[in-house]
Amino acid sequence: MKNAIVDFVGRVTRVGHADFVPQAERIATFDNDGTLWSEQPIPVQAFFLIDRVKTLAAKNEALRDRQPFKALLEGDLKALHDMGSKGIAELFFSTHAGMTVEAFDELARDWMRTAKHPETGRNFSKMTYQPQLELLEYLRANGFKTYIVSGGGVEFMRAFSEELYGIPREQVIGSSLKLRFVIRDNRAVLVKVAEAESVDDREAKPEHIGQFIGRRPIFAFGNSDGDFEMLQYVLAGSGLRLALLLHHDDANREVAYDRDFKISPLSKALDKAEKCGIKLVSMQRDWKTVFHPSVD
Repeated sequence: MKNAIVDFVGRVTRVGHADFVPQAERIATFDNDGTLWSEQPIPVQAFFLIDRVKTLAAKNEALRDRQPFKALLEGDLKALHDMGSKGIAELFFSTHAGMTVEAFDELARDWMRTAKHPETGRNFSKMTYQPQLELLEYLRANGFKTYIVSGGGVEFMRAFSEELYGIPREQVIGSSLKLRFVIRDNRAVLVKVAEAESVDDREAKPEHIGQFIGRRPIFAFGNSDGDFEMLQYVLAGSGLRLALLLHHDDANREVAYDRDFKISPLSKALDKAEKCGIKLVSMQRDWKTVFHPSVD
């Protein structure tokens, strides 16, 4: 797969080549969970949510007996899986309402600095995929502008996107709460409201690309059915294009999963990839390393 990527980049960046693409149009979009970093056994944001609920429950004990808070506090991963990505997003929204954007950003940054994956014991920042970090750098070195287009909370991802991926905050598209402009303590701020603005998943991904980027990407990378429409949208444009789908088929170095992962399954996209021109990337076959070499 590396050769296919290098060939694609070489052709779209070579001045005078039939497939040359001006730099302004070299847009690459990446999903985050399961594409840029691990999403097993649940997405990183769900662990952040669990810790947030614990903090709220310490202040309001009534939450301990209310579902779905009770399931979160008891570490019921099955309940989280059954909620699906939309359910987790809605729960995430309800537990962060009332915070200013700045306060939330600080909370997320502080959590990311210390929180560790419960199974590997490593900081979540070390759960990024090394081949993807190298790919992001390679694309940018060749004039691409890289974006995250993910179902994760946009403010959560913005708290670490530049540090982990080299992707500026303004190039992150994700699920979001509505924001309200208020004057608080004689200062103008934006406050998160307990109402979803958008859930960035499936057909919403290309819609949001059109709304916030304004150009059809020529390169996209995803790993689930939630990314399928984005990959379709990229391939439907004129000229040379590349859409990749990561298959988690490496049980030794990560986790082998696809259709049965209820939060973010890979089923329809897996079945239709070849017919649609989407190239399948095998974690087991195509990646020499998964995490940083010192981690694998």
